[in-house]
Amino acid sequence: MTLMTYQIEYERLVARTYDSVYAIVRDPSGDSAFYQSMAKETGGPLLELGCGTGRILLNTAKIGLECVGLDASSEMLDVLREKNPPKNVALVHERIEDFELGHGRFRLITAPFRAMQHLLDPQSQLAALNNIYRHLTPEGVFVFDVFDPNLAAIAIEEEPEVLDATFEYQGDEMRRYVSVVRDLSTQIMALTFRFEGENADLVGSTRFHMRWYYRYEIEHLLARAGFSDVTFFRDFARTPWS
Repeated sequence: MTLMTYQIEYERLVARTYDSVYAIVRDPSGDSAFYQSMAKETGGPLLELGCGTGRILLNTAKIGLECVGLDASSEMLDVLREKNPPKNVALVHERIEDFELGHGRFRLITAPFRAMQHLLDPQSQLAALNNIYRHLTPEGVFVFDVFDPNLAAIAIEEEPEVLDATFEYQGDEMRRYVSVVRDLSTQIMALTFRFEGENADLVGSTRFHMRWYYRYEIEHLLARAGFSDVTFFRDFARTPWS
């Protein structure tokens, strides 16, 4: 399997359609409300990793905290800048593994919507976690989400293309199809999105990779980076993990 980086993969096709697609497939009362509530409880300054087009960041910024949004995709950040973010939001084009924004600066660092799953090997995962740890205040909190692997689903090495979403982009009806190939030995899945519809500029395909985690793998990685007092939730309603 040929691996690509997050910076390369989140290209214009995904960036331009992102908001239209995820307005349909993601419930804002779930992850967006969860991260805003965490920010209210911990206070700022806040750093959001993988902020993308600002789906979660802009909602969190409404409570008035100093917010920094970081992403490795310049295309995603361009879409976010077009929304004219409020003055309490700064944007940074850097990678999670090696950004430098001032050690001990942030009270809360978040990585919403599976941003950490774009780190495909232990070296990049630990580099990111060590960097995150250095940027937290002594009482700081790091909050992130990953999907809980469904063992029956991930055992399927190839899933044929299916219609994933029908959405409207600037008045044009578009469709997104998805197919999946999994490498069980590396815990990496390659997702191919194919777009078709009325807007010829957005017809095409793109592929990106994600790595799935298991609970004790996460605990081990966090411990190696110095984190303690780790809490797991099953969902964004904060249901305890059992």
